[in-house]
Amino acid sequence: MGRFSDFFIKELGRRQVWVFFLFATFLYILPLVLADFPYLDDNWRLLTNGIATGMEWPEQGRLFAALYYNILTFSNASPNIFPLPLLVATVVMASALTSLTFHYFRRPTISDSLVLLPLWYNPFFLQNLSYQYDGPAMALSVSAAIYAITFHHPSRTLQWLVPAFLIALALGLYQISLNVFLGLCCMEVLRCANDKVAWSRWCSLLGWKLAQLVLGWLIYSVSAYPFMDQNRTKLLDWSARPLVQTFINLGRVVDNVMLLLHGGFGWVFAGLVLCAIAGSIRLGLTINELKESGLKKFLVGLVCVLTIPVLMILVSGVALFFRDFNVGLRTFMGFAVLLVFLFYLSHLVLISIHQRLPLLLLIPLLAMLSLSFAYGRVLTVQKTFVTSALFGLGYDIASHQKLREAKLIYMSDTYSDYWLVGAAATFKQIPVLKTLLSNDFYMLAENLPKVGITNVVMERERRNATRVGYQHLPPLVESQYYRIYLIGDYGFIVFKEPAPIKSLRW
Repeated sequence: MGRFSDFFIKELGRRQVWVFFLFATFLYILPLVLADFPYLDDNWRLLTNGIATGMEWPEQGRLFAALYYNILTFSNASPNIFPLPLLVATVVMASALTSLTFHYFRRPTISDSLVLLPLWYNPFFLQNLSYQYDGPAMALSVSAAIYAITFHHPSRTLQWLVPAFLIALALGLYQISLNVFLGLCCMEVLRCANDKVAWSRWCSLLGWKLAQLVLGWLIYSVSAYPFMDQNRTKLLDWSARPLVQTFINLGRVVDNVMLLLHGGFGWVFAGLVLCAIAGSIRLGLTINELKESGLKKFLVGLVCVLTIPVLMILVSGVALFFRDFNVGLRTFMGFAVLLVFLFYLSHLVLISIHQRLPLLLLIPLLAMLSLSFAYGRVLTVQKTFVTSALFGLGYDIASHQKLREAKLIYMSDTYSDYWLVGAAATFKQIPVLKTLLSNDFYMLAENLPKVGITNVVMERERRNATRVGYQHLPPLVESQYYRIYLIGDYGFIVFKEPAPIKSLRW
């Protein structure tokens, strides 16, 4: 056992750290690769063979995401080549984490590297990585944000320009990654305090980061931003109590985060928080040892304390202030830095007690890895359900000539928590998986062309019209999950509300 633990505390070279991160990051995405499940937006992108993304990504202000796929596919479109884009992004992330490790620790060990692994082992980041098209670009965006922190060069010009271009690249891949950069800037405050950096250098560092951020935003504004649809940039209405709306949005974020703290995960994170509190006391004692005036020590301590609410806000961060607030877990990229904050403080106190104690950080990491594999199994169950539903609905339409020849078949919007019976027990034990999956519908119209059905569309402009007015007519098709009506040349698919699951024993 002693020799085994020695492996985790011996000093490693850059290549060895990179191999560790490459193995660890690939292990986290392995369940998603094995599931190979087209997630939400992937379906209509697959339908267009990726051609639509050439226009849609730039309209979202994500010009560099489109360029990434153009480069990988050697084309002007984005045909599906999953998992290659994700594997490439994983290799880049391993390199970025290696760079950040040597930025934080002079002589890193694997136990030191555990501190930074939550940047990838973020439970909410699983939803980002679920997108076979968007996921790799989001991962690259985080990598660019990390490199913007770690880049160092003797030339002041390059030290200013390169991080700024990296920030612009991160924004052009996925704007929410700005939360990661800002969170890592907060971590720079803690790192400088723990390393007893002089006050003058401390202020200079913050000034450099602010200048790089402003320049990076300017570069993004003249490169990718002009292509963005202006409806996506609308902020909260400042004449309609925006602070109230912001707090409402924060409450919704907290509700989703609390889904993670369930059962054993709650105890694991409670222990992590307790260790972090002890680590903050340790950091406070280090700040008190600074060879600075009492006022400067107080300011350093105050800024360190203020990083806590800032990091909590940055869980969703900039998304809080947009009029069309998206509470999807894919926007919780800042939660990764909050985890790094807890890991970093815990590492400070654990290593001060014994050099092997930081290995306790493996426990929350294993919990998050376990969550990844559980999520992968849920994706597999969802894939089986979708495949069965697709062939069933496709057969019912193809076997009726009138439905095959209908001008359009409208599919109603019906959402429920009870479609996926096969994963109900897992959802009960790990509630966050239900929100991660975010598939509360029976079928997407974009799936039907896979079985040759091309005349089915979602009923948007006539939302829910199929749920009233036609119920007195006999359905042409009666299924366990839906009814299909035919009126003239138009069909209507009305889904039945599934009954709550009562027969399973938990």
